[in-house]
Amino acid sequence: MNTAVAPKVQVPDVAGQITYAMRSMGVAPIPRNYELFYEAYIGSNPALTRELAALGSQATQAELDALGAQYFTGSPARVFDDAHSRISGELDGLLRILRQEQSSLESYTRLLGETHKRITSKSNASVELIESAIELLSQATGDTMAHGERTVEDVVQRSQEMDQVRKELDEYKRIANTDSLTRLSNRRAFDDRLAAVFNNPGMRPVTALLLADIDNFKKINDTYGHPVGDKILATVASVIRSNVRRDVFVARAGGEEFALIIEGNTAEEVTAIAERIRRTLETTPFKNSRTRVNYGPITVSIGICMASNAEDAGELYSKTDIALYGAKNAGRNCIVLYQDGMQKDFSKSWLIYKA
Repeated sequence: MNTAVAPKVQVPDVAGQITYAMRSMGVAPIPRNYELFYEAYIGSNPALTRELAALGSQATQAELDALGAQYFTGSPARVFDDAHSRISGELDGLLRILRQEQSSLESYTRLLGETHKRITSKSNASVELIESAIELLSQATGDTMAHGERTVEDVVQRSQEMDQVRKELDEYKRIANTDSLTRLSNRRAFDDRLAAVFNNPGMRPVTALLLADIDNFKKINDTYGHPVGDKILATVASVIRSNVRRDVFVARAGGEEFALIIEGNTAEEVTAIAERIRRTLETTPFKNSRTRVNYGPITVSIGICMASNAEDAGELYSKTDIALYGAKNAGRNCIVLYQDGMQKDFSKSWLIYKA
């Protein structure tokens, strides 16, 4: 057993690399620009990465905005601004309704007080006065109750409209966290989920990160074209998803790399799960049903690291990547579990999927 003390792993600073890239290109550090560079960095949309890189260091804000409009038609800023406006409008309407209701009740209260004062005054005691007061109060009470019913209906309607906005935001969040090609969670959702691993220290010994990378995927794209590559990505995603429990978090981490966060299993059990995925993919036929062209075999290399071997999410990802790198070096189509002492050079440029 290797007992050597592993050197401190250099954890890539994603935010720092993105900020540095923006500064190097003379790009204003505003949210919509950061979103562009973030998507380019994680490689979930290679076309965006290539077009952004092609702008070079002379990119104008107009060019960046045009790129954003092309790739982010439902940008988070626009969606949330719209939701904010709609909710603000509904709240303003509710306040107006409640103020009107308050005014109506205050008028009704004043009427009750004045009528009581007139009836109880000995100088005004008469049958006609009492009958008149009763008629007035009956009408006022009926009007007030009807107004109250309309108020309740208005409040219910506006509450329903605000609930609809909430549902739309929930659906937008689901879509925003889903990779459109594979229907798995995307890198944004993965980053959030990976950070949450360290919220529960007691679970770390039975929580693992698994990274699976399709072997020789660039060769597949170069030989058969990107449409075939996309179909293979979608099929690999489906195979991975069908070979794990429903509660296992599965994401497309970028390019041809998939990430799984598995909770409640030992290292041996996680390795067995990884082996099931590897073996199933190795034996899955990848053929064109029309032309009978065989694109396979399609294999993956897999790296695993238990959360107990890392101090934070960045280190867990880095060590799992080291294990994945070891699987590639071992000949591909195999699994490597991170062990102390494993090393890898992290000198990647920010555009890790540029080529």
